[in-house]
Amino acid sequence: MKKTTGTDRSITQKWRPATQAIRGGTWRSEHGETSEALFLTSGYTYDDAATVAARFAGEQDGMTYSRLQNPTVAMLEERIALMEGAEACRTQASGMAAMTAALLCQLSAGDHCVAARAAFGSCRWLVDSLLPRFGIETTVIDSADNAAWEEAIRPNTKVFFFESPANPTLDIVDMEFVCKLASAHGIVTVVDNAFCSPALQRPMEFGADVVAYSATKLMDGQGRVLAGAICGTEEFINETLLPFQRNTGPNCAPFNAWVVHKGLETLSLRAHKQSENALKLGQFMEGRVPHMLHPGLASHPRFDLAQKQMDACGPIFSFVVDGRAQAHAILDALQLVDISNNIGDARSLMCHPASTTHAGMSEEDRAEMGVLEGMLRINVGLEDPQDIIEDMDQALTAAGL
Repeated sequence: MKKTTGTDRSITQKWRPATQAIRGGTWRSEHGETSEALFLTSGYTYDDAATVAARFAGEQDGMTYSRLQNPTVAMLEERIALMEGAEACRTQASGMAAMTAALLCQLSAGDHCVAARAAFGSCRWLVDSLLPRFGIETTVIDSADNAAWEEAIRPNTKVFFFESPANPTLDIVDMEFVCKLASAHGIVTVVDNAFCSPALQRPMEFGADVVAYSATKLMDGQGRVLAGAICGTEEFINETLLPFQRNTGPNCAPFNAWVVHKGLETLSLRAHKQSENALKLGQFMEGRVPHMLHPGLASHPRFDLAQKQMDACGPIFSFVVDGRAQAHAILDALQLVDISNNIGDARSLMCHPASTTHAGMSEEDRAEMGVLEGMLRINVGLEDPQDIIEDMDQALTAAGL
C-alpha cells in the first residue's frame, strides 16, 4: 500500500477537523480506491527471512501480525489521533477494553488511582473491584468538587480517571483545573470522552494526558460494531500502552475498524445535529419533569463550564421522575424512541440506568453517585425533533406527567 497526503503529518496537521475526519489517515493500494480498503487478514507474508527478522526487531516498518498491526486498523488510528489532536492512538476491541487498558498499562500494585464517583457502571467496577484485586489503591470522589481532587492525592497517586460529562448523571469536570493539578503532581489524567467525541470536546486542549473512547458510540454512530480507542503521546502509546496491548490482545477487528472509520466521516454532522435535537427536547421537557440533567440548559449546575469545554451540548441527557415505577411507565409508553442501553446511535434510545447500565451496583452505591430509581437517560437521535418531542409528550402524559 502507498500512504497518501492523508498520512503526511506536515500536511494533515494544517487541516481543520472536518477535513481530517474525511481525509486523515488515508492509505491507498495500487488500485487507487477512494473508499479505504478493508484488510481481513490475521497474518502477513515476507519476501525473505531477513525482512521478517528486521520487522520483528523493530528495524524496518511493515506488518507482522494483526494483533499488532493491520492496515485498516492503522488508518483508523491515524484519523482518530488527528481529530483528537494527539500524537498517537491505539484502537481497542470495545470501549471497556480501552478503559481497562488505559489504566492497567500504567498502574501496578502499590499505586493509587483517584476516580470520579459518577461514572458508567463498568468503569466504576474497574475502580471498585478490579484494580483493588491487583493491589492498586483507589479513592472515589465527587468530581465537581475541585478541592476533593487535591485532598485525595497521596504520595503514590499515579492516575486521575474521570468522565465528562459523566454517564448517566451528566456531571461536568473542570478539566483545566484537574489536569493542571495532576500535572503539578506528576499524575496522569485519563479522560473518558465517549459522551462527546472529538467533534464536541477535546480534553487534550485542557491538559489531559490520555483520552479514551468507546468508539461504539458516537464514532460509529449507527449501533453496528464494538470498538474503543486510546489517544496520547507517542511515548505513552508506544512505550506504556503497546507492550500491554501486544501481550494481552484487546485489539479492534479490521472490519469493526473499517465501519468506525466510515462513521467518522459524518461524525461532526451527526454530533452537532443530535446536540441540536437534544437541546430542543430538553427545552420542551424542562418544567414538565421534576429534575433535568442537561448540560445545554442554564439550569445545569455547571452550565457555564460545559459551554467553555464543549462545542455543543451533546445528544445525551438524563432526567428524574418519581421512582422506578413511573420511569418504567414512561419507557413502556414510548412509540418512537426505543428502549435500549446504547448511546451515540442515530436513533433515539432511552433506558433506566438503575436497572440496566448500573444494575450491578448496590442501591446505596447508586444513590451515592446520583443514579436514582427515577432516573432515565436518553440518547437523542437524528429523527425529526418534533416527532421525538411528540413521542415524549405522550409518554409523559401516559405516566401521569
